[in-house]
Amino acid sequence: LLERRLDAVVYRAKFVPTVFAARQFVNHGHVTVNGKRVNIPSYRVKPEDVVAIRDKAKNQLRVKEAMALSQEMNLVPGWMEVDAKKLEGVFKTYPDRDQLSPDINENLIVELYSK
Repeated sequence: LLERRLDAVVYRAKFVPTVFAARQFVNHGHVTVNGKRVNIPSYRVKPEDVVAIRDKAKNQLRVKEAMALSQEMNLVPGWMEVDAKKLEGVFKTYPDRDQLSPDINENLIVELYSK
């Protein structure tokens, strides 16, 4: 469920360098989902949704730097497809557990969100 959040999708697509920047980026209305502006970081993205950067935000330095770095290091996960020239990505499918980082401790996440 956490990987379906819009701010997580923006971060995983490497439109911005950090999770915190992704949350702020979405809050400020720089992101569209299927052509409609969305400014709610917890918005749940569905498979085949197109997440894009609005034209006004495409020239931001942090966006350009994050995209350049992700292209060099191929950091975009397999459940997403990103077009770096258009600055848009498609959330192809829900990630499987084996696709997530092995460093993730699900028990700690459940404990945090259950409080």
